[in-house]
Amino acid sequence: MESKNKTGLEDCKMKGTLTIVGLGPGAAGHLSLETLKLLEERFVILRTEVHPTVAELKRRGISFISCDAWYEKEATFEEVYDKISSFVIEQAKNKEVVYAVPGSPLVAERTVTLLREKAKRNNIPLTIKPAMSFLDLAYVDLGIDPIDGLRIIDAQDFSALADAGQYPLMVTQVYNQMVASDMKLTLMDILPDETEVYFLRNLGLEDEECRKIPLFEMDRQPVIDHLTSVFIPRQPEEALQTMLQSAEDDSDTGGYWERFPLLQHKTQFDVRPLADVMQVLREPGGCPWDREQDFDTIRANLIEECYEFLEAVDDKDTHGMVEELGDILMQVVFHARMAEEKGMFTLQDVIDGVTDKLIERHPHVFGTVKVANSDEVLTNWEAIKLQEKPERERVLDGIYKGLPSLLRAHKIQKRVAKVGFDWTETEEVKKKVLEEWKEFNDAATLQDQKAMEWELGDLYFSLVNFARHLGLESETALNRCNNRFVVRFEHVEDRVKESGKPWSEYSLEELDRFWDEAKENEVPAD
Repeated sequence: MESKNKTGLEDCKMKGTLTIVGLGPGAAGHLSLETLKLLEERFVILRTEVHPTVAELKRRGISFISCDAWYEKEATFEEVYDKISSFVIEQAKNKEVVYAVPGSPLVAERTVTLLREKAKRNNIPLTIKPAMSFLDLAYVDLGIDPIDGLRIIDAQDFSALADAGQYPLMVTQVYNQMVASDMKLTLMDILPDETEVYFLRNLGLEDEECRKIPLFEMDRQPVIDHLTSVFIPRQPEEALQTMLQSAEDDSDTGGYWERFPLLQHKTQFDVRPLADVMQVLREPGGCPWDREQDFDTIRANLIEECYEFLEAVDDKDTHGMVEELGDILMQVVFHARMAEEKGMFTLQDVIDGVTDKLIERHPHVFGTVKVANSDEVLTNWEAIKLQEKPERERVLDGIYKGLPSLLRAHKIQKRVAKVGFDWTETEEVKKKVLEEWKEFNDAATLQDQKAMEWELGDLYFSLVNFARHLGLESETALNRCNNRFVVRFEHVEDRVKESGKPWSEYSLEELDRFWDEAKENEVPAD
């Protein structure tokens, strides 16, 4: 009998408990004394270690484990929350567990909802302690009273977002730029692009942000993270009526968005006007020259515009960059228009294709793939490209023969290096350059034209390889050298003109002095 009672007491001692606390909106000063005492005395599990208050826990020597690993392993937040709640329950079966969440346990905390259900099923005593939420700080910063009908939702609750403007709406858990972008696109189907919303971040901290921004800039903020929320005020009644009337008008006319699919999600970046201008130029009654062009006749134009843009980049000419990028875009629209006229593809196909490709080739951003550095990004990129282009059976397939020769050589060498066909030591590459230089000189001594051309090609190729091993791109280097030569020679030319004497009266030594002047006046490249 005594043994039985003793066993019962031991079982009672082993029975665990679960207490859920909140770490507050950010500053350690918002933690309650009761919460601090619990954190210091019990087995602590943090939903996430990514919270400003955690630094204070470490300073006080409070031990804890975090659940951040599940955010990397699982594909959806619902799966993450399910795994976290199951882990917490398992620990609470035989320990006095304190589970700490950011903010308040009772505001937008899905894991708390799950823990309530699972604790009840497992007969684990559960206590939830009150804590300050970021909402308490937001009410002060925004000057609002929740009694006026504030609704609080998750950023990915798209059905709730559809009611935006009808009442004050606080959108929480705007974790990153992608979430902000999805949310923005949904809201821009409901609200005007310029609608003023409030961007909230790090409330209660020294660098807190609470500022008005236009809706279309929501995903363009410098920092968007786990402490970001957005407040959308109730819209004036007349604005709501205008929005509803606009929606009805679109329905009556067959749908504005159906007639202009490129504006399905309105932003400030609208290529449709340019496409419309190009369509007019190509139609009967348009420009005779534009109507006569085809893919072959304007092929060189696209290449020239690209080089003119690169020249503006080298010159750090911001205005020129804007102009030349516009010319490149015009060439893209021009080609797409000609293709649409032939029933080949449309400009929308071009935009959709490159958008889908960017998403597919960045699974580390839009999917679940994890990468440690930019080298792994490039490795994944190449692997995905191979899957997309199964017709490319050879290593060098896909390198365009019409590329500038130095650039093509660089690309060829990079491609073969990926399969191991490359020098391992830079010094060996240097020896190869010197070997090719000797062979070229030997051919030059013999005045063998074909041999000289052959060896010159080998010399160029080896120099490109040497430059690549040193982290340089030869096409860019030579282009910048050409630009420097032009600037220096123009200085020499100016000096000759200033003198009033003809070129023929100058010796090479005198012209070289002008050249040296130009070099001395050069501003070193950044």
